[in-house]
Amino acid sequence: MEHDCDILIVGGGLNGPALALAAAKAGLKSIVIDALPADTRSGDDFDGRGYALALASVRMLARLGLWDTLAAHAQPMHEIKVTDGRVGEAQVFLGLHFDSAEIEEGPMGQMVEDRYLRRALLAAMEAEPLVAQRAGETVIAQETTAEGVTVTLASGGTLTARLLVGADGRRSGTATRAGIRRTGWGYGQTALVCAIAHEKPHEGVAHQFFMPPGPLAILPLPGNRSSIVWSERDDRARAINALPDDEYLAVLRPRFGDFLGEISLAGQRFLYPLNLTLANSFVGERLVLVGDAAHGMHPIAGQGLNAGLRDVAALAHVISHAQRRGEDIASPVVLERYQQWRRFDTASLAAATDLFNRLFSNDNPLLRFGRDLGMAAVNAVPGLRRGFIREAAGLTGDLPDLMRG
Repeated sequence: MEHDCDILIVGGGLNGPALALAAAKAGLKSIVIDALPADTRSGDDFDGRGYALALASVRMLARLGLWDTLAAHAQPMHEIKVTDGRVGEAQVFLGLHFDSAEIEEGPMGQMVEDRYLRRALLAAMEAEPLVAQRAGETVIAQETTAEGVTVTLASGGTLTARLLVGADGRRSGTATRAGIRRTGWGYGQTALVCAIAHEKPHEGVAHQFFMPPGPLAILPLPGNRSSIVWSERDDRARAINALPDDEYLAVLRPRFGDFLGEISLAGQRFLYPLNLTLANSFVGERLVLVGDAAHGMHPIAGQGLNAGLRDVAALAHVISHAQRRGEDIASPVVLERYQQWRRFDTASLAAATDLFNRLFSNDNPLLRFGRDLGMAAVNAVPGLRRGFIREAAGLTGDLPDLMRG
């Protein structure tokens, strides 16, 4: 069977392009099918979104040749401070304090705005002869045979490949068409996401405030700016988001505190309903799921994109090694290696974020006492604290080739 490429990737967000570039390193040709027009993806406007990239993810982007471009726009995260509190309380007790100085590899991670990461991926794909893009296209059907996979586009054309990859989000059409069901539940919480400018420097410190309605993450961006991920109950979040900017800030200020001085909005505002969703299988016949198409979790630990990039690195590792051995990269044996590698890790991470959210998103006095005692205990034991720091940096477990030092 003649194929248009080795790998068809449905989804042009972040994980799909990263996989195409990683596959190209192994000499594999990819076509990335993206529902959005190219000019929408390449826009330069700052929309307020940023990503906390773990050190392992930064290593991967460096291996793909992207980090030299991104470094000028990145903010290192030198410390993480975790506080358990209530709205309006002074944020004084630091239940956990993670400092990058405790590990040899450097900063635990880097904050990068969505616009810079997206544009770097697009530019790299355009420069890579083994990657082709089909922007403004959607897949309406897919068919698998022993020889390969064929997708039908809404425009009427078809494309064929050896392997089909779904990188098309939590409502993955690729997974649905393959008959892969999902397990999950909502949290009754919605995340308000924006960027703020503040009077005082953040010194590269990320903050996580746990409050009864949900956590508030304050993540440092270059300059006196921070990215905010703020969880509230669904109805309350929708009401807050509907407010004018000045009233929105008036609700945020008592949660945020005054440790960074006066604050103002520095970008658009977004609203994301929060839920847990896991695909019952990460693989099918000549098919693989990565990123949110495979697993979506609470943003409490900021690991959503990092988990997706780890999927990409693991899949690239598995298929590149299979290619070198002369195996069919889409055979059940090869794809099962990927599933065994990633399914337990992502299920464990999803369970941990679910547990943390349930444990902290309440004002039960007994739970408050227990969790504060637990955080204090972790903070007091250097070896345990160092283990958490390495986990946050993505340096634990079996690392794929692209993420190794």
